[in-house]
Amino acid sequence: MANLTIRNIEDDVVERLKEKARQNGRSLEAEIRAVLRDESRRLTGREARAIAEHIAGMAPKGVKQTDSTEIIRKFRDSR
Repeated sequence: MANLTIRNIEDDVVERLKEKARQNGRSLEAEIRAVLRDESRRLTGREARAIAEHIAGMAPKGVKQTDSTEIIRKFRDSR
């Protein structure tokens, strides 16, 4: 595993991280590791677009896709 040194973190950021760590039952160091791990796993905009384009490419050609908001609205209004 790598070691990182991060300097010049604003005091309010550190205090918020300490509070989150307390709420999550972790040390500040463990909380920061969790934040970095979770953030590193998030998709970038480019990755999300590539997945969306892949999924869109799986739909039959020439078939108009229904906007999901229309489906939700019809379901909600039919109740």
